[in-house]
Parts: sequence; C-alpha cells; structure tokens
Amino acid sequence: MAETAPDASLADLDRLAELAEDVIRRARAAGASQAEVAASIDTGLSVNVRLGEVETVEHTRDRGFGLTVYFGRRKGSASTADLDPRSIDATLAQACAIARYTEEDPAAGLADPERMARHFPDLDLWHPWALDTAQAIALGQRIEAAGRAHAGITQSDGASVQSQASLSVYANSHGFVGRERGTSHSLALTLIAGEGEQMQRDYWYDHRRAAADLMDPVALGDRAAERTLARLGARSLSTRSCPVLFAPEVARGLIGHLVGAVSGGALYRRASFLLGAAGQSIMPGWLNLYERPFLRRGHGSAAFDAEGVATSDSALVEAGVLVRYVLGSYAARKLGLVTTGNAGGIHNLVVAPGAADGEASDFSAMLQRLGSGLLVTEVMGQGVNLVTGDYSRGAAGFWVEAGRIVAPVAEVTIAGNLREMLAGIQAVGTDVDPRSSILTGSILLERMTVAGA
Repeated sequence: MAETAPDASLADLDRLAELAEDVIRRARAAGASQAEVAASIDTGLSVNVRLGEVETVEHTRDRGFGLTVYFGRRKGSASTADLDPRSIDATLAQACAIARYTEEDPAAGLADPERMARHFPDLDLWHPWALDTAQAIALGQRIEAAGRAHAGITQSDGASVQSQASLSVYANSHGFVGRERGTSHSLALTLIAGEGEQMQRDYWYDHRRAAADLMDPVALGDRAAERTLARLGARSLSTRSCPVLFAPEVARGLIGHLVGAVSGGALYRRASFLLGAAGQSIMPGWLNLYERPFLRRGHGSAAFDAEGVATSDSALVEAGVLVRYVLGSYAARKLGLVTTGNAGGIHNLVVAPGAADGEASDFSAMLQRLGSGLLVTEVMGQGVNLVTGDYSRGAAGFWVEAGRIVAPVAEVTIAGNLREMLAGIQAVGTDVDPRSSILTGSILLERMTVAGA
C-alpha cells in the first residue's frame, strides 16, 4: 500500500486562501462589517466489488465555497460548488442581499479575534495513496476472496475500497487564514452465513489517515468472516435485567450521545437531559474524558475549529465531573458563556481506561468483569431521546456466562436512561477502537433492561 508525495496540494491550498481573502475584501467593500469563507477541494476514489465482480467505481473531485457576511448582527450565507469567478460573484451578491433583510440576532458574528489560532503544528494528516482503479478493484477482490474462503460463508454483500483527500481553507475578516489538508482511507467487507431464516450478516472495516496503517486485507476478510460465522444460531433472550458490556465500536456511540447532550445547540434549545449539568458529577469518580486535538494522524485532529478558534488539550469529564460544555461562539453567546473551540464538533475525545478498583482491563478481562450478562456488538434503530435521556435500541451480540461467550444473541432490545447508564459505568477497557474521533475501549454498564422479541 504505497503512498505518493504531496503533489500539488500546497499550491491548491494557496489558491483557495487567495480566493478566500479576496472575497472577504470584496464583502467588506460591499458594506459587510464581518465576513468569513470556507473553501474546499475534495478528491476521491471509491470501488465496490461483489462476488468477484466490479459493482461500482466512483471518482470524485468536488469543490465547495461558502460565504457568510454580517451587517452588524444581521447574517447572510450563500454557497456554491463551482469556483468559477461568476459563481463566486453571484454567491457574494446573494449573501449580502440575505444579510440586509434578515432580522438581527444578538448572538450572531464571528468568534472573538483574540481566540484565533496562531500555532499550526504538523499533525501528520496528509498521506495520499498511489491507488489507481485497477489496483483498488484487485484489493477489493482480495479482501472478499479471503472472507468467502471460510467454510459456512454463503454469500457476500461486497467489499469496498475508498481513498479520499481533502483540502480546506477557513478565513475571516479578523485576518485569520487557516489551511488544512487530510487524507482518509478505508477497507470494508460484509458477508452472509447460513441459509433461509438462519442467515446472519456481519462485517468488518478499517479506516485510517494513512494507507500504510490499514489492516492487512486478508486479515480483514478473515475478521469479517469470523464475526459473521460467530452469529450463526443466534437466539433471543427472555426479558431480564443484567450487566451489559458494549464492544468498543458500540461504546463510542454511547459516548457520542453524551457529547450530543452537552453540545451548544441542544443546550440553548433546552433539549438536553444534561441541561445545567456543568460542574456536576455525571459519571463515576474514577472516570476521565479528555479532548486531544493534536493527536498525530487522529481522525478529529485540528489546530483550529470551524470558526478559526484555537483548539486545546482539555478535560470534558474529570473525576466523573462534567467540567465544561462543547461550544462554538454562537451557542456560547446564547448561553452567556464563552466558546470552547468546538465549532464543528469535538476534536478526538479520549476515554481513559479504568475501573472502580483501579485496574485497567483488556477485552478478555472485561468479559471476566461482565461475568454473566450481554455483550453488545451491534445496535440498531434511533431510540435515543436526548431531551429525557431515555435509551431504547435494538441490539445483537453474545450472551456471556462466567466471563465466557456461550451463545450469539439477536432480536433483543436494550433499554435504560442515559443519565443512569453514564453514572453506572463499571469499567472502561484498554481495547480502544482507533477508527473514530471518539477513542474508547469497551464499556461495562452495571445494569440495563434486556427485552426479547
């Protein structure tokens, strides 16, 4: 999986920056008191292979240009997918026209100038992949063949190979110009085992900044097959209350609900079960969550947020206490607070492994901690209410007895309340899933309601 040299990306970033600065000058000349521009160029290759044959090949080269202007506290935004000068002219005219006739919003405006980023470390995010269409097809076929070679695999839903590169510039009338470039590569395979009503489907994938870090394609195919075959004979369970262990790829969704509940939009709309919870204990006292925006090759790494505000290493939850919210400047003003550098979202949230007894555990030890209960490897449906914290989702996984997996489980519903679930975390494993900007191991919950079909 060789990688290419950086090619023309730096020159393209310079051109985007020059365009952004020019449009900001023109917006100010048109009467805008403030202006900001986000411009991007995204390129990519995506190949899907099924049963050894090519299903789809997609090459992309997308351009984006968005302008927001402020006439005092009146805001206007317009965008185009075309960087042609005539399209840019029309976008500028539209944004200014909108701003002149909208209602004033006291919270509108750029982030404060003193918060702009001034240091731009190399976060090692740029790793273009020398992958042509024929090579991508062959790689997809190799992944699928490895998975289909396992006895008991009866069908394939296909393998995918994707490679993307993104160049982006954010600039505003404070004089800030921020350049970012990053790559993203992924491999995936979905397989089917069994026949008729006994069929089971599962998958595996990998997602990295650098192709050199991707899982070996044959090993990925093997992993997808092993997961699929392990689900054969899955059964439901009688309704019960029991401990639940979320596998890492599911556990990050649980942490994602926490982030959503402490994010600005939910808070100023009063649509969060954690409204007013800053400074309160919401998780066990041994548990810590830290934002780490400068992780090399991190999926959420960035020196500045979507408003140019400098990011920083900081705690979100410390010793179980929610120490702050996740805010951009607009939400912060609505709440009478200050931005936390999170316009556009969180930047690598690390859930520190640990437990009430102080012992960090790998996955095998987490199963021992579970004892007898449900290991959840997949959740389905949208049954999460961030206003009340009520949680109810379809789930699949495995029943565990005495720390040992004994049977696959399907067609159950797991239910609880997020406030109680977060407070009832018993342990976080060291088996961290690196494929996301939320970095957590498996999470053991004290108790949930498990209902059979």
